Amino acid sequence: MHMIDIIAKKRDGNVLTKEEISFLIEGYTKGRIPDYQMSAFLMAVYFQNMNDEEATYLALAMRDSGDSIDLSPIKGIKVDKHSTGGVGDKVTLILGPLLASLGVKFAKMSGRGLGHTGGTIDKLESIPGYRVELAVEEFIKQVQDIGIAIVGQSGDVAPADKKLYALRDVTATVDIIPLIASSIMSKKLASGADAIVLDVKVGHGAFMKSEEDAVKLAELMVGIGRLSGKKMTAILTGMDEPLGHKIGNALEVYEAIETLNGEGPKDLVEVTIEIGAHLLLDSGLENDFDKAKIRLHEALQNGTAYQKFLDLVEAQGGDLKSLDNPALLLSKKTVPVVSTKEGYIMDINALDIGRAAMRLGAGRETKEDKVYLDVGLDLHKKIGYYVKKGDVIATLYVREKGIEEAKNLILNAITFGKEKKHVVLIKKTIK
Repeated sequence: MHMIDIIAKKRDGNVLTKEEISFLIEGYTKGRIPDYQMSAFLMAVYFQNMNDEEATYLALAMRDSGDSIDLSPIKGIKVDKHSTGGVGDKVTLILGPLLASLGVKFAKMSGRGLGHTGGTIDKLESIPGYRVELAVEEFIKQVQDIGIAIVGQSGDVAPADKKLYALRDVTATVDIIPLIASSIMSKKLASGADAIVLDVKVGHGAFMKSEEDAVKLAELMVGIGRLSGKKMTAILTGMDEPLGHKIGNALEVYEAIETLNGEGPKDLVEVTIEIGAHLLLDSGLENDFDKAKIRLHEALQNGTAYQKFLDLVEAQGGDLKSLDNPALLLSKKTVPVVSTKEGYIMDINALDIGRAAMRLGAGRETKEDKVYLDVGLDLHKKIGYYVKKGDVIATLYVREKGIEEAKNLILNAITFGKEKKHVVLIKKTIK
């Protein structure tokens, strides 16, 4: 078998076999296949696509390129969720403790942010002392003991995907559905959970701009997971405006804490409860979807979810005193963003809001960029709000960089109109 033959086969639009895909992933991971040949292959895929079977073989080959986490020592159904990335998406910080407070085993390996989307691990690192790296044995014991652990992705999990994604990033081959699906699912399958909910974002601030593309991605990922014996659900959720109000690492921890104490924004609570209800059913601890939602709402209101969050932070070395007043985690320097227009907010370009936070230092444009955990923004006005000239529509938490650029991005991201608009957040569920 030769790489040049595989490149030519895909270039000509033919379907690759499981053996051919395994050959190229193993060869590339071990350095036998050079970047220039893999680049040619990726571009061939970009133009000729892959069918569902090929994408599944690719996901499985990348999963098998490294370690898979064996969660079988943990009793019960282990659950996980994945978001395709959005602005202000701090669902994991709320969902994990919420489910664990009801007895669900939540074993989560999360990533860092890149571009306008935030990373769960960066957010948790804004809590002083929080350890994002645990040995596998420690990870498993913690889930056994308190029902939850949230850690960074191990370098030994799906190394082929890490190497391949870095190449896709510099060869303009990121945004092709089979490569996105196989990348996500290779890591999810290697992480060992029994039941997975995928939060597929769609809209301005999402990777998938159209609902049609989001459905294709969701269906493919659900299919890959099911073929591997996992319980799978995908939910399409809107990302035409940020989720919640706060964007930035410590800011999102702050909003997560508010939500875990029953005081969260409606849209953030809605998405969290929707995902949580599916996972509560998949765990076998509830058999009625509406009752599952009620139990989740109660856990947010009665303090049990927040207590489980404190258990998580304490178990991973975080400073609990810092959570008594999470506002102290934020930059002390703030700048208001004042509206120059009047009317109902009809649309918010979530991508530009995310970029505004990134310009302030809350995110990274390259993997080498330094992230400032205490900066970001609080978006006070969202779609459906009425705004007058001179109203403060956002507060920036800043250091020195990017202030004027962030203000302009926010002001230009908002479209005004004369009628009140309502947002449909949960667009579709795929099982």
